[in-house]
Amino acid sequence: MALNAHNKDIIYMKRCLELALKGNGTTRPNPMVGAVIVYEDKIIGEGFHLRAGEPHAEVIAVNSVKDKSFLKQSTIYVSLEPCSHYGKTPPCADLIIEKGIKRVVAGTTDTTTKVAGRGFERLRGAGVDVTCGVLEEECRMVNRRFFTFHEKKRPYVILKWAQSADGFVDFLRKPGDPVEPNWITGPVERVLVHRWRAEEDAILAGGATIRSDNPYLNVRYWRGPDPIKVIVSRSADIPSESHIFNMPGKVLLMTEEEKPGSEAKIITISGGNIPVNEILFTLYKEGIQSVIVEGGATILESFISSGLWDEARIFTGRKPFGTGVRAPAIKGRVVEKTSFRGSDLNIVFNESAQLFIIC
Repeated sequence: MALNAHNKDIIYMKRCLELALKGNGTTRPNPMVGAVIVYEDKIIGEGFHLRAGEPHAEVIAVNSVKDKSFLKQSTIYVSLEPCSHYGKTPPCADLIIEKGIKRVVAGTTDTTTKVAGRGFERLRGAGVDVTCGVLEEECRMVNRRFFTFHEKKRPYVILKWAQSADGFVDFLRKPGDPVEPNWITGPVERVLVHRWRAEEDAILAGGATIRSDNPYLNVRYWRGPDPIKVIVSRSADIPSESHIFNMPGKVLLMTEEEKPGSEAKIITISGGNIPVNEILFTLYKEGIQSVIVEGGATILESFISSGLWDEARIFTGRKPFGTGVRAPAIKGRVVEKTSFRGSDLNIVFNESAQLFIIC
């Protein structure tokens, strides 16, 4: 049975999304975008954005077409509205018009102030047939960090923790106990966590976690950039020999107290309860689009109770502790379940924080 035009649009937009994800972790602060050019039901060109400052997906797709005369009878599919402004590269909307492409199918609007529908306006003003909203939810989900940052003026927040089979994140620590992590998961899960870290702008932990575990908070078991380390500590009492201070990478120390001579950039925050709103707005002003929060329990519970989280990634180990530091309780929609030899992983979305649809 022959496919109708709508079904064809869905097929080609799925390919755009596959291409867009090839830029996962490398396009920041730009969004991930894929583009496909179709002539007489055949793909004749495609591309994806790889890195900020380099050509956009539409440019790469157009340049990949061998016979440019086909462009005037082609449709370009793109997962995000073509840009309409001069940045580090010229506007993609102008390129589409210049090449005579008569139909554009986009996944979703670019809601940033520099674009916000003006790409579509420019195309339509030049007589281009524009369709928007094909697989829109999927297209927005791919760039959920980008959209959250620009629309909500805060980073996309991922909570991550591991808990024992009976729901504890740690043993009760006593003075003199070793300063090291209490591992609940196995090596495969740790590789996955390091891949996650490489995909996010920042990683956040509390001062108590630094003092008890002395974590590196970097990417060691995966290839990719280390996230910015964000430490929240009322007292700023972080030992100078801590791993986070003795390796490359930026450290932000959010605290009520001044700490002259600190190895970190000091950011003063309000006293009392952990001011999650203030922390996230500060990270927004630092240009941080996403943060993975790795503990401890008090920090995690503060984000959960504030409602200012988007996604939680929870490992549950096979062994019980019997007693210890209780894991946070969280409600949301479980979107993915994975089993490993040493644990089960649930990925939970905060439905109240889900991104709305634009087109």
